[in-house]
Amino acid sequence: MHTSILRRSLAAAAASGGAAALLLAAAGGAAAHVGVTPDKTSANSYALLTFAVPHGCDESGTTKVAITLPSELNDAQPTVNPNWTVEKVTEQLPEPKKLADGTSITKRTSQIVYTAKAPLEHQLRDTLVLSAKLPDAAGTTLYFPTLQTCETGQTDWSEIPADGQDPHSLKAPAPSVSVTEAASTDGHGAAPAASHSTEQASAVTGSGADDRGAEARSWAGLAAGVGGLALGGAALVRSTARRSAAEPSAK
Repeated sequence: MHTSILRRSLAAAAASGGAAALLLAAAGGAAAHVGVTPDKTSANSYALLTFAVPHGCDESGTTKVAITLPSELNDAQPTVNPNWTVEKVTEQLPEPKKLADGTSITKRTSQIVYTAKAPLEHQLRDTLVLSAKLPDAAGTTLYFPTLQTCETGQTDWSEIPADGQDPHSLKAPAPSVSVTEAASTDGHGAAPAASHSTEQASAVTGSGADDRGAEARSWAGLAAGVGGLALGGAALVRSTARRSAAEPSAK
């Protein structure tokens, strides 16, 4: 009888362990692509855009990340990262572009290129931050095609979903930010805290915020699975102890 109980317990433990392993894999996959998280999304506002580089290309270390700016942006200011060198790539516009202040430009920043001083190992992550003024175009989604170059191979995060397509169904989605309505001010140029946080929660599509939410849910599921395994083991110990105590009296 004890052998049968032990076999059933081991089988249950193996199943729970397998489920935990699957949840762990899902948690890792949730943060598998390059994404962007803005600190604000209000139209015509200045935002810090944080690009997360969570892994290499097929376990090869990352050596370069080239972020292409959408045509709606004329420029972006890269934040210094001590692990990378950075350069701004400009392009000549086909015709002068008039700005809101009445001036015109003939060139724009088309790319920000970060080059690693030493390859970013596959199991490590880093973040690259740009400062940019978002366009006065609420409801627009800005896409930032990003080419990740590794010691061996490349991953081109440039897929843009078709109308009505779920961006999570794409294999290599481009990081994106959705521009929201301009924040109302309180007379001192500051938006109310509640609306600011609501904007951030609802604005990012297919980006780092979604990844973190999915990752948190995966880890929560893993914790629940491991907790269930622990409870099952405790129940087995109590059951075995009761049976052992009962057997002498039965004899």
